[in-house]
Amino acid sequence: MNTHPSDSKEEILVQLRGEVKAAMSRWVQAGKSLNCWREPLVAVASARDPLFEELKRVVDPGHAMPNDLLSGARSVVVFFLPFQRGIGEENSRSKGFSSRSWAESYVVTNSLIQAVGESLQTDIARHGYETVVTPPTHNFDEEKLVSAWSHKHIAYIAGLGTFGHHHMLITTAGCCGRLGSLVTTMPIAATPRPDKEYCLVKSGKECYGCVSKCRYGALFKSHFDRHACYRQCLVNDSHFGDLPLTDVCGKCACDVACSYEIPTC
Repeated sequence: MNTHPSDSKEEILVQLRGEVKAAMSRWVQAGKSLNCWREPLVAVASARDPLFEELKRVVDPGHAMPNDLLSGARSVVVFFLPFQRGIGEENSRSKGFSSRSWAESYVVTNSLIQAVGESLQTDIARHGYETVVTPPTHNFDEEKLVSAWSHKHIAYIAGLGTFGHHHMLITTAGCCGRLGSLVTTMPIAATPRPDKEYCLVKSGKECYGCVSKCRYGALFKSHFDRHACYRQCLVNDSHFGDLPLTDVCGKCACDVACSYEIPTC
């Protein structure tokens, strides 16, 4: 990433996205997995954005601030790796459990997120700035089921999307995929947040497609039971006992209006 003080926000985002794409390409070419992703999305939040303090209220009082992770933090870079449409479609068709391709994609994407973060960290270090790569998952309180560093809330602050009724982040590439983030001392201009709700329900339209997809007593029109959701995630983990930890489900995010794009009707 060859940034220069005169580079525009758009040019820097293009460079960041290029670095993410290059890391993904190296991963696939090295034979670490098949390519199960679409084009990545990248956004940036100022480490001083006042919404970070709000996370102590809306997520958990113990939610970390950027400076807790890295002294002198200036920016938080967030990226979204959207799954290929076929992976979401197969998970939607799978009865009872998540599909195997969904579980496998979860596992390999967690590893890829780490690799992308480390690649960006190396590149940013060449410009004299520090970076802390955050873990892709399993950094949450197992009793309260809240994260100490919530990628989806960080992504919202960075402008990657808005929250759906299913509590997933809906991006311009939908909600089927995985998020990663890193904190850096490099000053990067923040990207704007969307000026409208992407979720049909939250924009005042009829949908609730995600509710009809949940068969596990977790998601309703009136509320979300995160503990019921996680119980089903652990059922899937047990089902795929030959894989690393696969506490996933994803049914509410697959083959609904917001799965692969911003819904339009």
